[in-house]
Amino acid sequence: MRALDEPRAGAIAGMVLASIHREYPTHVSHLMTRAEDARPPRELTPAFYGSFDWHSSVHGHWCLVRLARLMPRAPWSARALAALGESLTPARLSGELAYLLGEGRQGFERPYGLAWLLQLCAELREWNAAEAGAPAGEWLAALGALESLAAERMLGLIARLPRPVRGGEHSQTAFALGLMLDWAAGAGRDDARAAVSDRAEAFYGSDRAAPIAYEPSGHDFLSPALGESDLMRRVRHGAGYAAWLRGFLPDPTSPEARAWLAPVVSPDQADGKLSHLDGLNLSRAWMLDGMAAALEPSHPWRGGLSAAADAHATAGLASVPTPHYAGAHWLGSYAVYLLTGRGLAAAPSRREV
Repeated sequence: MRALDEPRAGAIAGMVLASIHREYPTHVSHLMTRAEDARPPRELTPAFYGSFDWHSSVHGHWCLVRLARLMPRAPWSARALAALGESLTPARLSGELAYLLGEGRQGFERPYGLAWLLQLCAELREWNAAEAGAPAGEWLAALGALESLAAERMLGLIARLPRPVRGGEHSQTAFALGLMLDWAAGAGRDDARAAVSDRAEAFYGSDRAAPIAYEPSGHDFLSPALGESDLMRRVRHGAGYAAWLRGFLPDPTSPEARAWLAPVVSPDQADGKLSHLDGLNLSRAWMLDGMAAALEPSHPWRGGLSAAADAHATAGLASVPTPHYAGAHWLGSYAVYLLTGRGLAAAPSRREV
């Protein structure tokens, strides 16, 4: 079942709320240049110190924003708003900015965490546009300097990156560029959208015959081949995208594709790395949804892609909520992104190629 009903949303909200201001255990990616730099997470990054790591905290806040926006009268909504209000203050966010501007931190949380920060801003911007007077406007304003810095650093990265990173974890280029494109469309940043689209074409436009037999790796939570395919449907349109996809992937009903597109099983959901596979099912599902939606209704691949998406959604949603903090600190965001069709609703206008 793919619906985000109130019981499921409440369970996810509870899982995120239990993590969002939980400082320990923590995994801090922190460059130290002197002894005084050894400080607790709450002092280093005063807004996004919980949820085990910075990027999970950022997309945990995104998750609460999306849930509160879509279900404002839910019994947990007041708690979600209070948690967001506690984090997204000018004082706390100025502390975040100071941290990111510190010596040697130009590559901090790039690309994954910064892409999620832009997605948080995109969600707040849409909420503020839809409901004047909502708290989203105040929070978005407080995030303004961080949003500008994140965009600047991401655009600087892709301008210099000689080739994409094709892995299945945080460093994957394609996934981050997809989030950036969705943000740029809503933010009115035509310059960013053009720059990202151009780099996507340069990185992936001539790709053929994806090596799907090598997927998934044991720690993947993103599919390299599907991440690229989901990005390119944001860049190319109609017959141009369909032709590119046919050259890149096999027919989804073929034996090799069916073997590749079988949902995965985590052998240990309490293990921080092995629990990634639960997230892989969820991200594969939303990427397959996006690819299918970009094809014409009569396209012969659409049914196979949608069936594979449904199978992955069923497998991934069975892991949410989870009692294990290894997954509880991040899987809720992935479930909500899937169940609310976030990447579909935010897809920018595409261009013919």
